[in-house]
Amino acid sequence: MAKGVIIVGAGPVGLMLAGELALGGAEVAVYDRLPAPSGESRGVGFTRRAAEVFDQRGLLARFGDVEWAQGHFGGVRIDFSKLDDNHFSVRGVPQFRTEEILETWLGELGVTVHRNHEVTGFRETGDGVVVTFEGPDGPGEEEAAYLVGCDGARSVVRKTAGIDFPGWDATRGMYMADLVGAGVRQRPIGEQVPGGMVMAFNLENGVDRIVIHDEKLRPHEDKSQLTFEVVADAWQRMTGESLHHAEVRWISAFTDTTRQASQYRKGRVFLAGDATHIHMPAGAQGMSVGVQDAVNLGWKLAAAVRGHAPEGLLDTFESERHPVGEQLMRNTRAQTRLYLTGDEMEPLRAVMRELVESPAVARHLAGQVSGLDVRYDMGASGHPLLGLRFSPDRELKLADGGRVRVAELLHAARGVLVTTGESPEAARLAAGWSDRVDVVTGQWVPGDHAADADPEALLLRPDGHVAWVSPDGGELRGALERWFGAASGQA
Repeated sequence: MAKGVIIVGAGPVGLMLAGELALGGAEVAVYDRLPAPSGESRGVGFTRRAAEVFDQRGLLARFGDVEWAQGHFGGVRIDFSKLDDNHFSVRGVPQFRTEEILETWLGELGVTVHRNHEVTGFRETGDGVVVTFEGPDGPGEEEAAYLVGCDGARSVVRKTAGIDFPGWDATRGMYMADLVGAGVRQRPIGEQVPGGMVMAFNLENGVDRIVIHDEKLRPHEDKSQLTFEVVADAWQRMTGESLHHAEVRWISAFTDTTRQASQYRKGRVFLAGDATHIHMPAGAQGMSVGVQDAVNLGWKLAAAVRGHAPEGLLDTFESERHPVGEQLMRNTRAQTRLYLTGDEMEPLRAVMRELVESPAVARHLAGQVSGLDVRYDMGASGHPLLGLRFSPDRELKLADGGRVRVAELLHAARGVLVTTGESPEAARLAAGWSDRVDVVTGQWVPGDHAADADPEALLLRPDGHVAWVSPDGGELRGALERWFGAASGQA
């Protein structure tokens, strides 16, 4: 029997997507070419919106006490404390730790990760996709209704599907190393030095990560010849400090190659994460945007597998997420030039430092980096909340006197209709979608905002974005049908 969805790639994006599908009631399997997790961590944190996404599924607490980091745009500091919303990101969480947490979660949900299974291609049939792979027991194949490539920049799924990956070739190269006993001075958002830029910050338990941009370093893809001596020599040449005595945990090199897939969907095949967008690392945006890709796609694909997805729902994955990827390409390219260009860029940096003192400018740039500025087209207008994510920290006081955060209402990855008793007809109408939408009634707990901004009622999609608001937010029945399909018994 065909599976609902096969995901290729067991990085954070593939694992997050698998969990979303399982919560949505779809059968899912994950295939990964490695026999075990690599233990490497190019990413060492995530943005505010990614933290909210984890919180919405009850996962953020599993990371333990996290370090909330101040932000910057291309090395220009942004004072988040002056902004109305909380844009602080999470720093110091290595990617392998994120993967461990997500894979444990998948085990609880009954999802299998097939290690040592290298997907070699696929073919589409009339009602599904047949995936071919090389596994521990030799070649094999498996059929599914849908296939998602979360298999990185060199995605086999993307290449087999014939999806273009246009963009900009590398112009700069950088070194990265994780060190023990380095005793290095911390430079958490980077520091301009003659000949380039250097960065250093504590990763975890006495492990320091260093990043070096040497203007003389030519971009290259072959990392096999890279040695720690080369990295340490570059650090000493640029800072005057020696790291040669340190113990090396991991070294790597990367470039500013920037590309975006021309399509995120082709028939029954989808792409997410690095298979759709690659760029110079900047504020943990790559993995964070990929996780948001997964949370956008998961509930929609689960609805299709279960047979109640409305027409056009799957197409909204590309229409909503491709523009986010375009913005990611634009802002990381801008940050790269601002961050890594030499002294000739200093006048622009000075202007940027002045501009970010303006709350409007700071809010705009912070929103791009944090992911809090994403707004989707909900097919209606008239209310400022429509299409935005609703703050997961907002609280409701329930009839029994208890309190619940919006994030907790989203743990099951279902739609949520919140009413305050001002719109009783909304709750009665939503009863027709009770198998897909939860109805919660309560009163908003006062917070640091104007009380008249509290909505009488609102409909949240499983990803936490506002699909309908009362008053002045469109027609509820239309929103329910647009995002959740026909009411029970009306299909």
